[in-house]
Formats: sequence, C-alpha cells, structure tokens
Amino acid sequence: MPAGKAIPEDAATRAAHSSPCVPARRAAFAPASHHQIMTYLYAQPNVHVTGRRIVATIIDGIILGILSSVLTTAYVDRGASGFDLTTLSFHGSASLAVVVLVYYTLLEGTTGRTVGKFVTGIRVVDAQTGRAPGLLAALVRTLLRLIDGIFAYLVGFLIVINSDRRRRLGDMAAKTLVVRA
Repeated sequence: MPAGKAIPEDAATRAAHSSPCVPARRAAFAPASHHQIMTYLYAQPNVHVTGRRIVATIIDGIILGILSSVLTTAYVDRGASGFDLTTLSFHGSASLAVVVLVYYTLLEGTTGRTVGKFVTGIRVVDAQTGRAPGLLAALVRTLLRLIDGIFAYLVGFLIVINSDRRRRLGDMAAKTLVVRA
C-alpha cells in the first residue's frame, strides 16, 4: 500500500472480524508519511463455553479424586482396632489442599489450562492481554472456588450463565476469561 493511503474505517472493521488480530491503518488521522500509525483491532473472544467448563470441571475433579485416593492411602487415621476411618488426618487434608491449590494455580497461571480444560479445548486468559493469566490471578481464581463451588458449583454456574462475559466470581476478581483455545 502506498504511503499516505489508509484503509477506510469500515474496511478496517470488516477486516478485524475476519481474523483475531488484523493490523489496520487509521483513516481519520493517518499521517501522509512513511511513519504511519498502526492500530490493532481484536475480535471478541468466544466466551460461550459453559458446557465445556462443566465437563472440564468434572475431568479435573476425577484427576483430583485420584490424587486424593493416593493421599488417603498415605495419611488415613487408623483407629485403635486397626480399621480405617473415613477421614483424612490433618496432615492428609492439608496435603490435599496444597495439591489442589498447586494444580489449579500452576497449570492455569502458566499455561491457562488444566488437564480438563485441555481436553475440552478451552483456556483461561487475562481479560486485558489474552495471554495466560499469571500465578497471582490463577491463585485468586483458585481461592474463590471455595465460594463458586458451593452446592457442587451451583453458585458458580448460576453466576456464569447470568454474567455478560460468562465469568464466575473467581474470573471477575482475577480479571480473567475462559475462552475457546
């Protein structure tokens, strides 16, 4: 494209909807020299992944259930009779809490995906940058699972289906989105 020519705003808008990141030249105030200003228009991410989120949560629950079984074997309280009690010791419960915290925080913070999210083709992104959210945002999301997870995630589900960008409390607090990968 010759220097000084700009794509009309409506053409730039059309181009932005055809791919996720399209460079477009500003039409209204574009300089007539070779130092043109580039504006990047981003398409809105697909946040309508509620069904996939549910399946991912079930898959992650199965994985964490297996890890819980392993910890139960290692930390089960035994009564005086030698029979296993149905509860973990304090150390076993604390270990399980750490495993859950590390699982979600590390995987979502660095890659944006847990095993369940990978299988279902979704990921967690920072709402501003579109990249993996980072460890602090992932930690905030994970800690708020305590509230979102009330009544087998019914609270989180109701918030997700009633929010404009399909976010649960953890997503709102951490400023993240769950999108198709």
